[in-house]
Amino acid sequence: MFSNGLELLAAFVVYLGAMVLIGFLYYQKTQTVSDYILGSRGLNRYVAALSAEASDMSGWLLIGLPGLAYVCGMQAAWVAIGLIIGTFLNWKFVAKKLRIYTQNANDSLTLPDFFRNRFNDRSDVLGGISAVFILIFFLIYTSAQFVAGGKLFNTVFGIDYTVALLIGSLIVVTYTFTGGFKAVCLTDFIQGTLMFFALITVPLMACFIMGGPGVTVDAISQLNPALLNPFLDENGNPLTVIAIVSLLAWGLGYFGQPHILVRFMAIRRPEEIREARSVAMIWVIISLCAAVAIGLVGKVFLSQPLVGADSETVFMVLTGDLFVSFIAGIILCGILAAIMSTASSQLLVSASAVSQDLYKAFFRKEAGDGELIWISRLSVLIVAVVAILLALDPESLVFSIVSYAWAGFGAAFGPTLLMGLFWRRTTRQGALAGIVVGGLTVLIWKHFAFFGLYEIVPGFILSLLAIYVVSLLTPEPEKCITDVFDETDRMLQESDA
Repeated sequence: MFSNGLELLAAFVVYLGAMVLIGFLYYQKTQTVSDYILGSRGLNRYVAALSAEASDMSGWLLIGLPGLAYVCGMQAAWVAIGLIIGTFLNWKFVAKKLRIYTQNANDSLTLPDFFRNRFNDRSDVLGGISAVFILIFFLIYTSAQFVAGGKLFNTVFGIDYTVALLIGSLIVVTYTFTGGFKAVCLTDFIQGTLMFFALITVPLMACFIMGGPGVTVDAISQLNPALLNPFLDENGNPLTVIAIVSLLAWGLGYFGQPHILVRFMAIRRPEEIREARSVAMIWVIISLCAAVAIGLVGKVFLSQPLVGADSETVFMVLTGDLFVSFIAGIILCGILAAIMSTASSQLLVSASAVSQDLYKAFFRKEAGDGELIWISRLSVLIVAVVAILLALDPESLVFSIVSYAWAGFGAAFGPTLLMGLFWRRTTRQGALAGIVVGGLTVLIWKHFAFFGLYEIVPGFILSLLAIYVVSLLTPEPEKCITDVFDETDRMLQESDA
């Protein structure tokens, strides 16, 4: 599959060296907590767009989704459709208002920080509970990226999975630890471009070799016509309504992902969001369609079937069969790009939750910027170590791990964010109820899998209900809170004019 290990290694070394160098270049430029966590709100529209999408999609886009399409066929398209809709709604309705509101609400740097300031939570309980859920679900989410990295190095270089896992993790931790938010966003921009190139190149080349798209589709149909029907499973049985709803429900998760939302908060000017949205949507639509195509094309192009967890290596195996070693290495760096862009963002958000929302809020309110930066860096190391321990099983499926964490964030934070942004009557108690109910519903539902329904659906709905009911049962927000809400609406209208 991979004939020249030295050429492959050379491609990886060049790429990885560049990413780590960026981290060290930004080391001296990181002087404040705002620099490290939010880049002092200085992202331009293109970096913000590609950084948001690259950190969003993760190794899941080149490993998990192609693996699902390889096994289940066009059933995977429902996930892609849900994600495309969710991406658009997030950029259209959330991005600009969140950017304005977080600055108005005492210049909030993190999502828990925003919740705390939005609802004037003097007890810090809201921020603390938010930070705890961030740590729980990001440990799961980050471990998925490390699993993807282990599979990559294990498949490409044939080294032991545990050793491969440690190599990939060390690289991500190094440049996140040193460079902070700006380094992560700049590398995300580069990595998003590389991911896009890799996703398009592999299925197009495979189709060309097979004789064109028509021949490829005919080959898939002859192998198993059910693979081309989004309303059938791989065995030819009709998909249930619950199955389709569960797949589409991935789109609900967007409203609660801290590592995506922080890009909206960091963009330079609210007026740049419209153009950033256009760039992001083009990237997302093409990338998701290409990821599904990789799984389908791999089903008929590869002579040796991939079984079980190996189905998630379809992109890697295809790349090895299609390209000479150095070019294959560059393309496979697209997987590493996806892993690094997301894992670094998740580590950074986890670090900010520890330093800003736990350490400063509950232990050292007088902590200065220098101290908080080092607490953030230490947190990166601790979270990474725990995530590595969770990722030690080589049979883990990236798709399943990501779906769990995605649901957790979507249900815990999505409804609270939406209600906080758009419903003036939302109270601190209602927001706290929404976070707790949404997060706990996902944790419980996942283990019982009632009705086969994806846990984000009940989690999201119950969280919304909890916010609404509890807010109505508790006193109306103070005038200082509603004044900031009204000022944000006024600024939003002026920006849209």
